[in-house]
Order: sequence, then structure tokens, then C-alpha cells
Amino acid sequence: MTATTDDRDRSHVVTAFLRHRGDVLLLCRSDAVGTYAGRWGAVSGFAEGDPDEQVRVEIREETGLEGAVSLVSSGRPVEFADADLDREWVVHPYLFDCEDREVELSEEHDAFEWVPPTDIAVPNSEYETVPKLWTAYERVAPTVRSIAADDERGAAALSVRALEVVRDRAGLLVAERAKVGEDAAANEEWDELAELARWLLEARPSMAVLRNRVNRTMADAEAAADTDRAGAPEVLDAALAGVDRALEADTEAAATAADVLEGSVMTLSRSGTVLEAIQAGAPSRVFVAESRPAREGVAVAETLAGDVPVTLHTDAAAAHLLATEDVDRVLVGADAIRADGAVVNKTGTRTLSIAAAREDVPVTVVAAADKLSTREELNLESGDRSAVYDGDADLDVANPTFDVTPADCVSEVATERGRLDPEGLEDVVAELRELEDWRSA
Repeated sequence: MTATTDDRDRSHVVTAFLRHRGDVLLLCRSDAVGTYAGRWGAVSGFAEGDPDEQVRVEIREETGLEGAVSLVSSGRPVEFADADLDREWVVHPYLFDCEDREVELSEEHDAFEWVPPTDIAVPNSEYETVPKLWTAYERVAPTVRSIAADDERGAAALSVRALEVVRDRAGLLVAERAKVGEDAAANEEWDELAELARWLLEARPSMAVLRNRVNRTMADAEAAADTDRAGAPEVLDAALAGVDRALEADTEAAATAADVLEGSVMTLSRSGTVLEAIQAGAPSRVFVAESRPAREGVAVAETLAGDVPVTLHTDAAAAHLLATEDVDRVLVGADAIRADGAVVNKTGTRTLSIAAAREDVPVTVVAAADKLSTREELNLESGDRSAVYDGDADLDVANPTFDVTPADCVSEVATERGRLDPEGLEDVVAELRELEDWRSA
């Protein structure tokens, strides 16, 4: 007699996807586990208590990576019944960013691989997964909405998330092709993916790097197509390559900036590329402005504190410290760079750069070349007024998220293509404008 849903055991489990440089960790379940031996899954385990607490226990026990992960998102539980096991599962999905890939396997797993998430969407791939693994991933994967709402991560990180959105949707369309056993109409796939790309282009209009990287993915897909229109396979390949290219560009830009770091450095806000440059360049001291109102600089200062002497200071003290302390260089990131060399970055960058120019302290902007903007106009975002004032007085509140630093206050732009002068910036902008042609197709 087949058990009904009401007769089955209802088992709550946690599933954690660990993400590093665009890939996620898959683990092959060993004979030591009670279910789905030989199949691939994420970090998982029974949720005997609070799933939010249990998921970190599982990460520690199954990978040894607990101290090197940070929670990105948790998703709505996935519920399904497995008739063969006579059990109903409730899966609580999570996504964590991971600092490295050094995994220490427990006896519950025989092997591990870091793979693009789309590998688990495509049927008949080399990874036979536990049930509903792709569904669980979709509950925590980046979306257009999450990118538009993210006020914690920088432009470079969000551009990679945007490429992941394109990659994941293209991968699902490829998987749907495989299930039906015939090719879908490339025109229909292209129309859907092009619409998704356009939504991403408008999600964060101030972030040139997001626009440029999405444009390059779609342009590259078109160029690779054998027919009049690219389909899901071409877009998937272009998005996968785009993620790798973006991550390498940021690393190489940081290396370019690291070469000029000597003595003491002052910075502000939070930029992964700036942080990587400082860690690679090993300056003698780092001054970090706290970057109000969100105070992103505090986390940067804490991260660097174990490796180099760090002084955390108020934003208002930056000009005073430049005048009274031995600061050899200002190093900042960029959300966008205009063709004329003006830099859009976290509010406070303009003040810091003008003060540095007054003290003859060079200002280096470190950014991938994709952060150059093809637009003359700038869309500067603003933050929540309550971050500045939550009282009852009848007053206006100004909380601009970004400001514009004049080109004459910037000494150089360090990119993966080297340190660019004004002529070099113009050449890159011309190249990026050509990538926009896919939208007229």
C-alpha cells in the first residue's frame, strides 16, 4: 500500500550553497549517509533546531569553512515528497559567499567540486544530484530585484551578480531544451534573455560596469551564433566567460594599483578591488574613513587590522589628517568613470580627493576598465533619509550615495590594462560603445 502524504515522515533539512568566484560547491554523498548515497548536493543536514543555526554547524562539520563564509541570502523552503523513501522533505535553502576553496571533507562525502550552478540544472550532466537541488538554488540565487535593492555590495560585485542572473536563466533554457529532446526556437530564447538583460541594465543605472558587462555578454553571444539570432547556449557560454573575465579583470586592476603603493595610504568606503590592492601592496599604514552613514569603512579597517597598522577616522577628519599626517597616496575605487576622467564613487570621495590635491598627495583610482561609462549624463543614487535623520522635525534630508570627483583631482586610473591616461580612457569608451549595438538587433 502506498503511503499518503499525511503518513510520511516530515523531515526538515538545511541546504547551503557556498559560492566562490561565481561557482558553487557540490559534494558527493558517501555510503555513510542514510539517503541519496552517490548523489551530488550542497552542504546539508537535518535541522534539529533553528535552521539558521544548524546551517552553520553543517558548514563547519562538512567543509571546515565556517569562519570563511558570509551569509548572502536565505530562501523560502522547498517542500516535496519522495515516494521511494516514503518521506516528505522540507528543505531550507541558504547562499553563502566563501573566501576560499580549501575544503576539509567529513565522512559524509567522498568528493567535492566547484562548478557553475547551471551544471546542476542541465539533465544528463556528470552530476546526478539529490532531488530539487536546482529548485533550492533558485530560491537563493541573485535576481534583478535583489541587485536593484542591494546597498551593501560595490558595483563590481553587483555586475558579476548580474551576469549570474543571465547565466542562470540561459542555463535553465538549455536544460529545458534537453528535457524535450529538441531545439527550441532561438528567436524565442533570445527575446526572453534580451528582455532580462534590459531589466538588468536599468536595475542600477549609475553602475556603468554592470551595463558594460551585460552588454558584452549579449554582444559576444550574438557574435558566436551560427544563425541570425543567438539562442540560450550562446548566451550561457558568453555569460560563463563573462563571469570569469570580470573576476580576473578586478584582480588584475588591483595588481596594477598594488605596484604603486608605497608608504602610507588613505581610503574610504568599501571596494573589494581596493581591499585586494592594499593587501597585495602591503603599505606601511592605512588610514580608513568610516564612510557614513552606513560606515562601510569600519569593516574594511577591521579586515586590514591584522595585517597592517590601521587608523580608522571620521570622514570629517580626512582633510585634517592629510595635512598633519604622512600620507603618501589616496587610493579609492569607482562606481563609474566618465570618458573625461571624472570619477563617480561613494560620497566623500570628492572631498577626500580635493583635500589630497591641496596637499599634493596623488590620488589613484583602481577599477576595471569596464567601469568606464559610455554616457555623458550621470544618475547618482540617494540613500534612505532615515540613515541621516529619523526625528520629527520638519526638515529636508540630503543623503546622496555617490558624488563626482573632477578629473583634475585624479592622478591616474589603475586598470587591468595598466595605468590609463585620458587618451587611453577615450579608447576604452569607444570600444564599450560598440558593445551596445546588440540592443538594436
